[in-house]
Amino acid sequence: MESTDNSGNLSGLKVMVIDDSKTIRRTAETLLKREGCDVVTASDGFEALAKIVEQHPHIIFVDVMMPRLDGYQTCALIKNNQVFKSTPVIMLSSKDGLFDKARGRIVGSEQYLTKPFTREELLGAIRSHVTA
Repeated sequence: MESTDNSGNLSGLKVMVIDDSKTIRRTAETLLKREGCDVVTASDGFEALAKIVEQHPHIIFVDVMMPRLDGYQTCALIKNNQVFKSTPVIMLSSKDGLFDKARGRIVGSEQYLTKPFTREELLGAIRSHVTA
């Protein structure tokens, strides 16, 4: 039953990408759709929270630096919600300092990816945190 074909094995997986950068959202969306994922995007934490309740994504990628509600606050709110606390949250940041990574862990994120991330990093994060 194990398939060696990597294409399409993420089909039907609902992935949310929260980033205030249109370029990052578009890049991630294009890459994930190519793998068969159903992609939901949001430009900030407030927009994301409404969409999470509506869409129930399997995994959430959230940018650390965003206006209004940053990635740490957004992650903390997701993790404090009984319905969504088991949803994996991956932090995205251009900073890769130890403090930033530790702060991501404190608010409950599963992983911390440094931008610019590669296709392999993005898909690897999905494969290691979502049991399809």
